[in-house]
Amino acid sequence: MVPHKIPAWFQQIFPGFTWKRPPSKTQKVYLTFDDGPIPEVTEFVLDQLQKFGAKATFFCVGDNLSRHPSLHLRLLQAGHRAANHTFNHLSGWSTENQRYFENIALCQALLAAEAPPFQESAQPKPLFRPPYGRVGASQAKVLRAAYELVMWDVLSGDYERTIGREKCLRNTLYATENGSIVVFHDSQKAFPNLQYVLPRYLEALAEKGTVFDAL
Repeated sequence: MVPHKIPAWFQQIFPGFTWKRPPSKTQKVYLTFDDGPIPEVTEFVLDQLQKFGAKATFFCVGDNLSRHPSLHLRLLQAGHRAANHTFNHLSGWSTENQRYFENIALCQALLAAEAPPFQESAQPKPLFRPPYGRVGASQAKVLRAAYELVMWDVLSGDYERTIGREKCLRNTLYATENGSIVVFHDSQKAFPNLQYVLPRYLEALAEKGTVFDAL
């Protein structure tokens, strides 16, 4: 079962993480995409975002960045933000601390090599999202000194084939509110659902005047 909406009480238990942004006068939603960049999938996402003038944050796996540097450059040139999702998509719960930190640093080195200067100056800390949302308390304590730890309050569940694309769209739209950080995945596993859900999600919210921004 996919928890499409992270309840406020759960977010309050873990205050050291960013779960959503404060609501703004005009409804604003923060789209995020995990696990890419992947040829065809990330390209599809970028094309859809461009159609709606939407900006997003891509939490990239370092190994994918190293394999597909042209996609990394394309998303940066389009005004999106690239952020850290470890080099090998590691779960903090099952990874020894030093190895985990070194894996994150490998990914950050690739991000820093391509990041335009305005990104570094505009954001005092780089962004990190732990794969699966799994990070130990001692790991998070160390990482907070160097990163903003970004979670989410809306999980699309696009990777879950058993949900069905119509239900995935309906639940994600229902859970989204002003200031939401929404997770999609630019991965092969999620692509069948993402192809259906993303353009319809963007269209439905754009019709309501929603602004899509990067973190």
